[in-house]
Formats: sequence, C-alpha cells, structure tokens
Amino acid sequence: MTRPKIISKKALLPFVLITSLFALWGFANAVTDPMVQAFKKVLELSNSQAAWVQMAFYGGYFCMALPAALFVRKYSYKVGILIGLALYAVGALMFYPAAIMEEFWFFCLGLYVLTFGLAFLETTANPYILAMGARETATQRLNLAQVFNPVGLLLGLLIAQQFVLKKLQSDDIADYSSLDPVKKALVRTSDLMVIRDPYVVLGLVILVVFVLILVNKMPQAKGNGAIPSLKETGRLLFQRPRYRLGVLAQILYVGAQIMCWTYIYQYAEAMGMASDIAANYQFAAFILFLVGRAIGTYLLRFLSPGKMLMWFSLMAGICSLAAIFIEGHLGLLSLVGISFFMSPMFPTIYGIALNGLTEEESKLGAAGLVMAIVGGALMPKLQGMIIDIGGHGVADIKIMGVAEVNYSFTLPLFCFAYIAWFGFDTLKNEHVWEI
Repeated sequence: MTRPKIISKKALLPFVLITSLFALWGFANAVTDPMVQAFKKVLELSNSQAAWVQMAFYGGYFCMALPAALFVRKYSYKVGILIGLALYAVGALMFYPAAIMEEFWFFCLGLYVLTFGLAFLETTANPYILAMGARETATQRLNLAQVFNPVGLLLGLLIAQQFVLKKLQSDDIADYSSLDPVKKALVRTSDLMVIRDPYVVLGLVILVVFVLILVNKMPQAKGNGAIPSLKETGRLLFQRPRYRLGVLAQILYVGAQIMCWTYIYQYAEAMGMASDIAANYQFAAFILFLVGRAIGTYLLRFLSPGKMLMWFSLMAGICSLAAIFIEGHLGLLSLVGISFFMSPMFPTIYGIALNGLTEEESKLGAAGLVMAIVGGALMPKLQGMIIDIGGHGVADIKIMGVAEVNYSFTLPLFCFAYIAWFGFDTLKNEHVWEI
C-alpha cells in the first residue's frame, strides 16, 4: 500500500505560511533564555529570582492556551493567528517603557503578554498542521513543520549573543556589585537599553508579519456544524489514557528543554566561562537540535513514534548523567549533546497525544498540550532553587561529590526517564489504544 504524501500540492502554500510561525516563536524562546543570565548580572539577582523571566514567559502560555483554544473553536484559524501576532508585538514593544522605568517586573510583564500571543499561535498552528493531510503522516508532518522552529532558535541566539551578551558592560566588570552607586546606575541603564533593543525590533517585525497574514487567504476558516460543549469535550479527552499521559510527558519535556538551555550559562559559569563564550555552546546545542529534528522526521518513515521517542529519551538521559557526574568541558559537551536527542520529542509527544481525536477534541486537546508548556516555568525555577542551596553562586557547595549546578541536572534526568517510559508504553499499547 502506498504511503500518503506528507503534504499535498493544494495545501502547500498554507503549510508554508503556518510553518513560518514556528520560527517566530522559536526566535522568542532563544532570545529569552540568555536573558535569565543577563538580568541576573545587570540587576544583581539570585538564580531563583532571575528564573522569574522563565516563570513569566512560560506562565503566559499556561494562562492563555485554553482561552485561545476556545476562541479558535468559535472563530477562524486566521483570526486566532492575527490576535496571537498582535499580542506578540505588544509584549515585545513593552520592553521600551520597561527599560525607561528600569523595573524587573515590567520586563517580566512584557514577556507575559508576549507569550499570550505565542499561546494563540501555538494553539492554532499545531493542530492545523496535523489536519493538513492524511492521519497516517500527521506526526511526521508536524515534525517537518517543527524543523522551522530551531531555525528561529539559531537566529534568536545569534541576536542575543552578538547584540546583547557581548555588549553588556556589567558582564565585563569583575566586581560589578562593589561599583560606586553612580557608576553602577549608569552601567545598569546602558545594559537595560541593550536588553531592550532586540525585543523592540522584534515587535516591529511581527507587525509586518501581521500585515502579510492579514492580506492572505487561509483555508479551513471555521469549523462546521455545532460545537460540542466544553465540559463534554474535556470529559472525552481525559478518558483517553494516551492524551492524559501525553500532557504529563509534554510538561516534563518542556521543563527539561528549558532547563538544559537556560542553565547552560550557569554550568559554564562554574567553569569560569564568560556568558558570551557560553552562548557559543548554546549555539552548538541549537544546531544539534535542528539536525536532530530533521533526522527524527526522517526516522519516522521507518520507526513508530513511540519507539523513536523511547530511544531518543534514553540517550538524552545518558547525556544528562554525563553532564551531572563529569565536570569540566566534557560535562558541558554532554549537556550540549542532550539537544540532539530531545529535538523530536515535542512534536512526537504532541502527535501521539492527539492521534485519533476528532477535530473539535484536537482543538481543545491542543490547548492542554500548549498549557503543558508551563513546565518551562516551573522546572527552571525549581532548578534555580537547587543551584541557590549554597548561595548565589553556582558552585558554592558539593552535592554527591559534584557542584550544585551539576547536581541540579538530576531534574532533566527524571523528565527524560518518564518520557522514555511514555514512549515504551505507547509502543506496547499501540494496538490497544484507539488509533
């Protein structure tokens, strides 16, 4: 029997337009990760205080995903995308007044609003991609679309490295905290302007994309027929074990991803490495992430999603163990290597969890999976608290014979262990659960 095409010629243009959005939220993720370290330096925050950047960023996903899904159920995909782009632009442009006020909470508020927009975009785009062709190729199609995500990641990190981290004066001053108050105020003002600029430019670019989407026609503008009640759809969703377990797997995956990317800077700091140099290692991680996602998409032609997820998670766990117990450059390289193996996890978990759902169930189910991005808010905060056990440094004490920053990567290890089990359970029950 001939395997259906991943995407038909008829759906090619909508596919290209929607997949461009994947790069946009990848860019936002990559620009934001280094900001944890930047705000820590500039505003003299502890690791757990600086983690409020990720709390605000990924908390916005959690709060807006369900309202976004309900909106998309009632109105069109296109309107949902336009609202998402508008919120994205507003949140990014809020960095301008935040830099003038020099208030950390205002920056966090801007990120919070920005991710309201990202929640709309992800809640709309992911199930739309799944619906753009045959069900048999849905997971592979979503993996293909998600290849555009690390392209945005790479661009975002380049901007963060070249136009933020390298220009921060506070990072070049050996004893910034002991500076004269007047000099420190001048440095702080200058550095906050540096942090502000890429977000303001991003907001302007998003407004251009908003106009481009506005003038293009999009198919599947609105669902047909009566919309089932929210309560009934939710009840049906959570009767499906694959979906319930998939939501938990997604929470842990996003948490692991953000921990491995955010705290690569703290891991490098324990080695005496500057943030702009550490960004090179994150850049390598993003390249591996892009390559891994492309390879994962190809492997899905031969492997079931559950089997691929299981093996990639096991390998990510092995890299995590190496990052914990091997200190120095080899440990850092192991941490970088995790990105290759975790790259296909998000779309694969997404496809497994939504497989077999009706269109209306998928719209609400997508909200649950986007809300699962809250793992990116909770887990890094917890990891920051572990790193702060011995003080505001990253290697103040030893835990199990390794620096506290190394030990903190037991959290991603736990996440990958569960995801490997979820992949195994999916593989074992693929003929039992509804397809």
